[in-house]
Amino acid sequence: MPGYIALMKFTDKGVATVKESVQRTVANKVAAEKMGVRIIGVWWTLGEYDLVGVAEAPDDQTMAAFMLAAVGQGTFTSQTMRAFSEEEFAQIVSKLP
Repeated sequence: MPGYIALMKFTDKGVATVKESVQRTVANKVAAEKMGVRIIGVWWTLGEYDLVGVAEAPDDQTMAAFMLAAVGQGTFTSQTMRAFSEEEFAQIVSKLP
């Protein structure tokens, strides 16, 4: 399945309710699973981003729908990127002239 990395920042609402962050993450994992998205992990980080998530989804549309639903809660913003595994990237570069 395609892989994705999400770099997330708390909104003001997310900071105000930060004590609920772990509970929200658990709920989002359940919601993701129902949509066919597998959350591999979520890490709370220091620096420019507050959280980093790694997930797999059947396709870009499914991942986009999940992220729109999650971001729609108003507690974080996200920059979500398609990530290629070592095997996928090997296939990509094998097509180079």
